[in-house]
Amino acid sequence: MWEFAPAKINLFLRVTGRRADGYHLLDSLVIFAGVGDTLRARDADGLSVDVTGPFAAGLAGEADNLVLRAARDLAAVMGVPARARLSLEKNLPIAAGIGGGSSDAAAALRLLGRLWGPAAEATLKPPLAARLGADVPVCLAGRPARMRGIGERLDPGPALPEFGIVLVNPGAALATAEVFQARGGAFSREAVLPRGWADAASMAAGLAALGNDLEPSAARLRPVITEVLAAMRADPSCLLARMSGSGATCFCLCQDPAEAAAAAARLARPGWWSWGGGVHRQPAEV
Repeated sequence: MWEFAPAKINLFLRVTGRRADGYHLLDSLVIFAGVGDTLRARDADGLSVDVTGPFAAGLAGEADNLVLRAARDLAAVMGVPARARLSLEKNLPIAAGIGGGSSDAAAALRLLGRLWGPAAEATLKPPLAARLGADVPVCLAGRPARMRGIGERLDPGPALPEFGIVLVNPGAALATAEVFQARGGAFSREAVLPRGWADAASMAAGLAALGNDLEPSAARLRPVITEVLAAMRADPSCLLARMSGSGATCFCLCQDPAEAAAAAARLARPGWWSWGGGVHRQPAEV
């Protein structure tokens, strides 16, 4: 049994306030790319996870990661023993602003829900996912969504046209808390979005004014982000370039997946991770 854990992309991200408990309120339009991690599971006497793949070293020495926490939380809610041998193929950069850990945790909830029985259907709800992290509910849903609140409020987003997307991470990890601490300025208002966009060019034009409120502080902490965005904006296929989440991964929108794949090859640099293609559209069954 296996589950795909796609990269989460914030097409825009606004910080709209802060709660008394310190959690920031967000407004974002989230999509999922056609690249991600893969989680596999089989029956076992206990609970364990093996990590392989190009970014496995980033999780080496982590005795308790989000996948294991998701598994234990799900088992507790279901009232079943936490028994599974998990194998995580880590294809996405870590601490990269594309929700790799959150998507892995969501994949664990879906996958172990099937492995451990039909009773999981009643337990795979946003409150369980939200305890694991702000991005886990949207990753659990696994489809494009307008994400607000602290990540728990999910609504359908505008209708999306066909388009391609390029992802580039310059090999610079960023902790989300570090970026929020470095952020200054006033809070933003929630965005006003249309019902949909007719094509990739109109979508890029509509998103251009919305921005990512965390991009300036992230770029101050990791100036290479500015270099990545400049390279993207200089590419002839790029319709819009922006940082995703809290960084340092940046994306650019292209007319179609083929153009995105070609642009990703042009944007490749030593030490940079790059990918180009289409979006992941298949709804997750939760």
